[in-house]
Amino acid sequence: MVFGAFLANAQEASSIDSAKVDIFGDTDDGFTLINKSPLTINMEREIELSEEAKDARKKKEKRRNKKVFYGLKTKKGFTRRGYGDKVELEMFHYLKEPQPVDPYVPEIYWYDFTRKKIRNTGNVEDKRGVVLHGPYKRIVGEQVVEEGIFYKGTKHGRWTKYDGNDVLMDKRKYYHGWPKDSKVKYYDKKQTKLKEVIPIVYGKKNGTYYYFHENGAVAVRGEYEEDVKVGKWTEYYPFMSRKKKEIQYPNDPYDVSYQPFISKEWDRRNRQVYEHQN
Repeated sequence: MVFGAFLANAQEASSIDSAKVDIFGDTDDGFTLINKSPLTINMEREIELSEEAKDARKKKEKRRNKKVFYGLKTKKGFTRRGYGDKVELEMFHYLKEPQPVDPYVPEIYWYDFTRKKIRNTGNVEDKRGVVLHGPYKRIVGEQVVEEGIFYKGTKHGRWTKYDGNDVLMDKRKYYHGWPKDSKVKYYDKKQTKLKEVIPIVYGKKNGTYYYFHENGAVAVRGEYEEDVKVGKWTEYYPFMSRKKKEIQYPNDPYDVSYQPFISKEWDRRNRQVYEHQN
């Protein structure tokens, strides 16, 4: 009799539509599993899948933006010179569309399609060249000897140089073409009219010094080395880039016996009025 009741109950249970069974029971404590069976999740695998998704997204974004630097689209380029172990390779990026460059920066780096080489001048010949923008690397043989990044034709961020044995020879930081620690002065509070740039590298005056007329024209240009004026310094009139005076300083910053002298002078009409005689 007991067996018959058990069999009847088993048959009744087997006839129930499992699709209509709610495995969750509504209790005062909320929803609980009626059959108390555990719900298992492989958390380690879930984390792996999540990380894989993140990596895939990053790679996709990197592929999409690998030629975009500082919000500007670029193209890749390279130059190659020499043979064998001495072959020199330059890899760079250049602006896809022309952009205005800083008129005050003395050196703008650009690629000359005619000469098939990188040039650094104050002006860019748009019809024959393109402005560098983005990562740059120079390799001799298999050794990277120089690398950095350009911003609209100017050196920007950290630039490093190495010798043939991968030994660091020089490391400098720039901001839009100027040494990062340079002292900069302006004529106006809005900092739109540059007045003076004192190049500071490793805490000393090193590099090209500039003083500007209020109209933006260069007034004085010269080189510092170890806090000392070296080489030829030039003064200009405030129009047409006409030279006013050239002053010669020692080429060796440690030559304390050298006496600077005026080597040449010009009048406002660009006529030479003086030249030093040795």
